[in-house]
Amino acid sequence: MHAHDNKPGRPPEGSDEQYGAAAEVLGLLADPTRLHLLRLLTVEQDVSTLTAQVEASRSSVSQHLGRLRLAGLVTSRREGRRMLYRITSGHLTALVEEALGYAYHAVHDIPHHRPAPPPQAGGAG
Repeated sequence: MHAHDNKPGRPPEGSDEQYGAAAEVLGLLADPTRLHLLRLLTVEQDVSTLTAQVEASRSSVSQHLGRLRLAGLVTSRREGRRMLYRITSGHLTALVEEALGYAYHAVHDIPHHRPAPPPQAGGAG
């Protein structure tokens, strides 16, 4: 568990600043091309490699990567003449995977998973 994880069964507590930052990230994920790019960027890749894997032009991929980099969601480094990109956070990777899992259920009309109810207080006594 991470030091910032909440106790099981408790909703995460957040400040207005956290909610604002989360909304900004979710807004950036609201584009199918950016979502696809983030899923691919668990390993370093250049623009040409990414363009071959998504349904977008090289120019569009470059623009999306620029937005993601400026928002701090991907990092970039130069290797010779190529720029290599990679996702910045395991939290972001998990968020993308959860969003795609949710969408898979919705698209294929599969019932969504529901969290188990918290245990009842009391018991035999």
